[in-house]
Amino acid sequence: MFYDVYEGNRNDAKQFRLVLGRFRDFVEELSGGKCVSPETTLIFDKGNNSSKNFRMLDSMHLNFVGSVKLGEHKGLAGISNESKVFVPCSGANLKGTKAFRVKKKIYGKERVFVVTYSQSLFNVQWLTLQNDITKAIRKLSLLRQKLEDRANGLIKKGKVPTIRSVEKQSKNILSRQYMADVITVTVSMGRDEIPRLEYTVDTNALSKLSDTYLGKTILITSREDWQDTRIIRAYRSQYIIEEVFKEMKDRVTGSWWPMNHWTDSNIRVHGLYCTIALLLRALLLRRVIQAGLRLSMKRVLSELDAIREVVNIYPRKRRQKKERRQTVLTKTSELQQNLMSILAIKKGENSVLG
Repeated sequence: MFYDVYEGNRNDAKQFRLVLGRFRDFVEELSGGKCVSPETTLIFDKGNNSSKNFRMLDSMHLNFVGSVKLGEHKGLAGISNESKVFVPCSGANLKGTKAFRVKKKIYGKERVFVVTYSQSLFNVQWLTLQNDITKAIRKLSLLRQKLEDRANGLIKKGKVPTIRSVEKQSKNILSRQYMADVITVTVSMGRDEIPRLEYTVDTNALSKLSDTYLGKTILITSREDWQDTRIIRAYRSQYIIEEVFKEMKDRVTGSWWPMNHWTDSNIRVHGLYCTIALLLRALLLRRVIQAGLRLSMKRVLSELDAIREVVNIYPRKRRQKKERRQTVLTKTSELQQNLMSILAIKKGENSVLG
C-alpha cells in the first residue's frame, strides 16, 4: 500500500514528478532493490503532461496511459468524426465508441496515440455547448441593450464605455470553451461616440466543431502491445479513483474529515489510517459486489449504520451477583440480513445471554 500527503495548493504537473519519485523509492525499498518498477500501468490525465514528467516515466520504464490536449494536436483533432479511419470498438461499456491509432513524435520520442470518438461524450459536450451559447447570447444581448440605452439617453450616469472596454467585456462573456470560435462579435464606434455591439452565431464554425473536436479524446500510451479497446478502458478507469476521493472527502460517510491535526507529522499519520480505512472499505465493498449485490459504498455504509444492538438488562434474582444481560439486534431488512450474511455478521452471535 502506497500513499502520499502533500500541500493542496501545489501544481499537479510538478507534484506528479515528486510522487512518482517517492513511488519508485517505495518499490525499491519493498523489493530490496531487486526491482525498479513493478508490472504497473500508470493512468493519468492531461493536467500532468510535461517533458520532464515523460522523461521520468521513460527512465523508470513505467508503462502508462494518458491523454493530450486536442488543441496541441490539431491535425488529429481536425479529422472528421465520420472519417473511415475510425474503427468501431466492441465490448462492454464501449457502445458508440470508435478509434484508430497512429504514431507521433512527442516529448523526445515516437509514441503511440489512440484517437477515440464517443457518442455519449459528444452528447454531453453538445448539450454543454448549446447551454453555453444560450448564456453567452443572453449576456451579449444585455450588453448591446445597455449601449443602445446610453445612446438614446436612457442611461446617463457612470463612465462612458469605450471600444476597448466593450471588447474586454465581450471577451469575458466568451471565455467558456469554444465560445469565441462559434460566436462572432463586432464592436464599432457610433457617430455619437457611443460604441455599438453586433454579434452572430457562426453556423459553419459550429458545424465544423461538432464534426471534429466534440466527442473526441486523444490518448497517449506506452502500451503498444495492448489493443485499442483495452487502452480506452484503462484510461476511462480513472473514474474509479475519482469516486474514491469523492467518497473519502464526504463529510458524512468519508474517512478524511474531520482532521483535528495541525502538525505535518500528525497529518501524515492521519493520512495513513485514513488510507487503511479506505482499503478496508474497498475490500468490504468488493466482497458485497462479488456476492451479487450492486450497491454503492454510501448505500452499504448507510444500511450497516442502520443496524443497532439493544442490550436488555434483567433484574437480579436471589443469590445472583450480577444482573442478566441479553444483546440482540433491532429489526433488520432483507438487504441488511444479506449484508450481515455476506460480511459474516451473524445474528446468533449477538443474542447470547450475558
